[in-house]
Amino acid sequence: QVQLVESGGALVQAGGSLRISCAASGSIFSIDAMGWYRQAPGKQRELVASITSSGSTNYADSVKGRFTISRDNAENTVYLQMNSLKPEDTAVYYCNAQLTEIRIPGVEMRTASDYWGQGTQVTVSS
Repeated sequence: QVQLVESGGALVQAGGSLRISCAASGSIFSIDAMGWYRQAPGKQRELVASITSSGSTNYADSVKGRFTISRDNAENTVYLQMNSLKPEDTAVYYCNAQLTEIRIPGVEMRTASDYWGQGTQVTVSS
């Protein structure tokens, strides 16, 4: 089984900074893209940032210039450095990975993009 575990969510004041992390573990053959999504109350889940295995990044317009995504391929970990936080950044942040899982060694592997963490709460107070 594959697990994605987020950490680092907290309550911060507007203008502050926070770094959240997501570590993938389990029977992983390879990880392609990793990303962060967020969902605020009453809103749909939206992409915040993503990063490929080669380091190419993509950001939502609302976070460009404030957030930085990075990853440690050796540790199967992705980070999101969030600066100049705003109250509208308040949401549950979810880690997502597109990866290949070893289901049965030497027999079955599964490549999919529906691996999600449980979420970590980020609250920005005004």
